[in-house]
Amino acid sequence: MKKMSWLLLCTLIYTSVLAKEDPKYPVSAIPEDMKTGMYAVIRERELKFEINSVSNAVMHYRIVMTILNSNAKQYAKEVVGYDKFNIVKAFRGTVYDASGSVIKKLKQNEIYDQSAFDGSSLYSDNRLKRADLSQGTYPYTVEFEYEIEQKTLFSVPDFELYQDDEITIQNSKYILIYPAALKPRYKLFKIPEPKKATIESKEVLEWSFENIKPQKFEKLSPDRVIPNIMAAPYAFEFDKYAGNMDSWENFGKWITLLNKDRNVLPEPTKKQIHELTKNAKSEQEKVRILYEYLQSKTRYVGIQLGIGGFQPFEAAVVDKTGYGDCKALSNYMVSMLNEVGVKANYILIRAGENAPTMDITFPSSQFNHAIVAVPNAKDTLWLECTSQTAPFGYMGNFTGDRYALMITEGGGKLVKTPTYTADQNIQSRTADVFVELTGDAKAKVTTTYRGLKYEDDDLNFVLNQQYDDQKKWIQENTNIPAFDLASFSMVNKKNIIPSAVVSADLSLRRFATVSGKRIFLTPNLMNRSTYIPEKLESRKTNIVLRTPYTDFDTIRYHLPEGIYPEFLPEPAKIKSRFGEYETTFTVDAGSLLYIRKIRMNKGEYPAESYKELTDFYKNINKADNMKMVFMSKT
Repeated sequence: MKKMSWLLLCTLIYTSVLAKEDPKYPVSAIPEDMKTGMYAVIRERELKFEINSVSNAVMHYRIVMTILNSNAKQYAKEVVGYDKFNIVKAFRGTVYDASGSVIKKLKQNEIYDQSAFDGSSLYSDNRLKRADLSQGTYPYTVEFEYEIEQKTLFSVPDFELYQDDEITIQNSKYILIYPAALKPRYKLFKIPEPKKATIESKEVLEWSFENIKPQKFEKLSPDRVIPNIMAAPYAFEFDKYAGNMDSWENFGKWITLLNKDRNVLPEPTKKQIHELTKNAKSEQEKVRILYEYLQSKTRYVGIQLGIGGFQPFEAAVVDKTGYGDCKALSNYMVSMLNEVGVKANYILIRAGENAPTMDITFPSSQFNHAIVAVPNAKDTLWLECTSQTAPFGYMGNFTGDRYALMITEGGGKLVKTPTYTADQNIQSRTADVFVELTGDAKAKVTTTYRGLKYEDDDLNFVLNQQYDDQKKWIQENTNIPAFDLASFSMVNKKNIIPSAVVSADLSLRRFATVSGKRIFLTPNLMNRSTYIPEKLESRKTNIVLRTPYTDFDTIRYHLPEGIYPEFLPEPAKIKSRFGEYETTFTVDAGSLLYIRKIRMNKGEYPAESYKELTDFYKNINKADNMKMVFMSKT
């Protein structure tokens, strides 16, 4: 009996040893040059996408990442989104210690399932599965793997080589598998052509990368510098709506199919909008009347139900409920305009102040927003339909100066939204500053913000808020060290090129420095340049200046009796390919007039001009901080 017990015990120990997994990802196996100065190392990464039909595909993703320190702790978490068209078939995870031994495997009850509610979507069937394998001791390695079945071929995943500035890559793969009849399209940027093969009657494209060090991000770079692969289908089907993405024209035809018969307005609404516009003296006036009607009647909510991410609610539903998402509100606006005889078009666009530039050479779903265009003989009117406060016809930073897709009767057509120039983006400030012998001062300041300057520091939103919010905005955006705000006003001029006039009466404490009979002050009241581009040994990418603008400052200093200028800075004139800067000083009886003008250009410039840009800003910075000296006669 004892013999049997010992035999059983030995067998169990032997079996346990065999069952224990060998270390898989020891940190010691990573070359030192792949770890030095890094936050993490991607040991293995594979994105595989297999196309089965126009309405079915499977995406398999696996990543193994060694997290070297807390700067990469977010990568110990994984989030997988899904809905009724994207089904999560598998989700696994494992975490390893520094030696490569398994610490734990992810259990199913440790995968949390929740709504993907973003705070603005009223209706959504989007959900998330999330898991967290974070450890308190570094380094450690996480492995995540998941599989998603797509019930549509509307999208094929893109691939970006780099994940972060401080992450190296040991092995990475992107694989496309497809029947010959459903070959996807792809476009390469700084990526070589793939290996090609045929396996079990399907074509295979494979890109492999090894021992890749990160590409350091440089400020003011073009928005497309990272090596990537764009991918998209030709034919596809989405919720039984068949389409083709081989051209923008055909993509637009599919959108037309989605929007079909969704423009019908209730009869009472038709009568109401005809009554509203019957005395309009021009088409533009008609459009403005209906735009203001839309703003007063509706509000924005997100709709993410089923194909609702692409298909608008019917106009009658918006009319009844008073709400909709960008697609529904834009469709409603087009429906109203068409009803009163104004031709309008539904527009798809990539919105966002820092949104990536749309690649117009590669038809695909690159959009996240919808707006409206009203073409006419002189110019096109553009309407943002999700805001109750946006100025009529103004696109701004959110949707201005970019390509978009106009949906016409013949399909999709590329169009360009308005570009705002340095002559339109103006900040113009006038001030009277009454300087006292103590160094304190009183100032009356009026600043006009026009064009894109209307959006500076969210001024466009503050203009529609309460007194306390407006007061706080002035206090936070008045660049004077010590002041009290006596009174202020804000005037909102909601034109196609909008403007805001902000006036303030200020008491300036210790504005000037008094030393004996001398008074020292900096003439640039509140618009001193502080930005200087970071120092680089060697600039790699071109320089992109995206926003042209012009600033005018006209400041008159009223001096106490018996004070005269002892030293005035030389007028400055700085000119470069990036812009121009100029200051002048004029002495009158009892006062001094300081005028400053800066005009910045928009454009893309060669990397070699980076030092010139740095010097340009340094010289402006120096000129903005020059001091004047006044002397008392007594």
